[in-house]
Amino acid sequence: SGSSDPYCVVKVDNEVVARTATVWKNLNPFWGEEYTLLLPRGFHSLTVYVLDEDIIGQDDVIGKVSLSHQQISSEPRGVDSWLSLAPVNPDQEVQGEIHLELRVPEEGHPRVLRCHLIQARDLAPRDPSGTSDPFARVLCCGHTLETAVIKKTRFPRWDEVLELELPEGELGEAVLSVEVWDWDIVGKNDFLGRVEFPLDTLCTGPTRGWFQLLPFPSTTKDHGGQLGALRLAVRLVEDTVLPPHHYQPLIQLLTEPILCPDQPPEGTALAVLEEVTSGESRQDVATKLVKIFLGQGLAVPLLDYLTTRELARTTDPNTLFRSNSLATKSMEQFMKVVGLPYLHEILKPVVNRIFEEKKYVELDPGKMELSRGRRITFKGSLSEAQVRESSLELLKGYLGDIVSAIVGSVDRCPLPMRVAFKQLRRRVEERFPLAQHQEVRYFSISGFLFLRFFAPAVLTPKLFRLREQHAEPRTGRTLLLLAK
Repeated sequence: SGSSDPYCVVKVDNEVVARTATVWKNLNPFWGEEYTLLLPRGFHSLTVYVLDEDIIGQDDVIGKVSLSHQQISSEPRGVDSWLSLAPVNPDQEVQGEIHLELRVPEEGHPRVLRCHLIQARDLAPRDPSGTSDPFARVLCCGHTLETAVIKKTRFPRWDEVLELELPEGELGEAVLSVEVWDWDIVGKNDFLGRVEFPLDTLCTGPTRGWFQLLPFPSTTKDHGGQLGALRLAVRLVEDTVLPPHHYQPLIQLLTEPILCPDQPPEGTALAVLEEVTSGESRQDVATKLVKIFLGQGLAVPLLDYLTTRELARTTDPNTLFRSNSLATKSMEQFMKVVGLPYLHEILKPVVNRIFEEKKYVELDPGKMELSRGRRITFKGSLSEAQVRESSLELLKGYLGDIVSAIVGSVDRCPLPMRVAFKQLRRRVEERFPLAQHQEVRYFSISGFLFLRFFAPAVLTPKLFRLREQHAEPRTGRTLLLLAK
């Protein structure tokens, strides 16, 4: 069809840790999915594979983006850019570990390198059966020795000792290489991974342990975006978490303006945070503040404090809460934490119906496909007016159901949200008391409730966990028009 059904798989050191939804029939997919992963400190790399889902047969690999631990940690603010997809070479796609004991005698003639190849685990499957036929190969100073082949396993145990005679004199930059291969009766053997040791490090004493298998040194060239590119935002946060009592002074400092409101607000920790947070960090700060204050039972007073300060700075009521300030971001995060079950209860029935019905809806004459209207008559395709009329009818039906569900859900709206909005309305009335500003008290609440809560969930249900998969293009267009 000239298109793909792309999805991403995220691997950390060859372990799959996440999979995005599939975006159907699209060469420019948008996922917008975010994962928080708890990783071991010693991880080596993060790799994102882009695949094309096939209903019949195996999914096709389009390409990958790999970032080393060092690359990610060297950017304190994180990596956020378009990265060209690299081709996937099977010889580079290795996984697993090998258990070795290596020993080089300090003296003796001749000196003999003793390699005890004990076992390997979690090797990559290279055969159609989902297993491999692994054997190990030891290479050093022009000598090569191999173990026996262990059939049909990804966890071979060899327990073999291979001995190689070393040349006389200084070993210099000589390297011992241990490779693992999958034996094939027909065709060439498949590479499963390797590990290298400089000989001079082995002379200081025996080396024993599990070692991660690595690919051959990469010779992949930049394909100049021929396979496409992937927009990634990756950030590594390495925190040391202390026992709770260590954080009490910080919590006391943050909650002070809430618990002691008579103090001048300018020098408080919250006021300083508000001034120093930039646009890109405001979401993170708001998320953490809401969690801290929810834990202290002070989330609603926090929102009251932040929104009151923003009201004091606002002179034109038409611009109220329109920016991405600490107050608006905190309210957004608060609604997500407190109101997600409520959101699901209200929107899920209608959203599920839209996904299942897959109706054609379009209001823009420039985008209408008249042959794909709701019905085809004996006289031919529908006219532009007919498509518009049927689209309006469908949109009004969906929208009517959503609005009715919201309006009829007052008693089910979480109490903390209702208290926060009641407080907000009172503060807005105090700030704009004139009769000409009477509607501002409602706009301020609807701006949060609709523009920052219900509408984004209608637009992208996957991001609010309303659906497991993203909408295909036709349904996505209906959701966009409905959100608008």
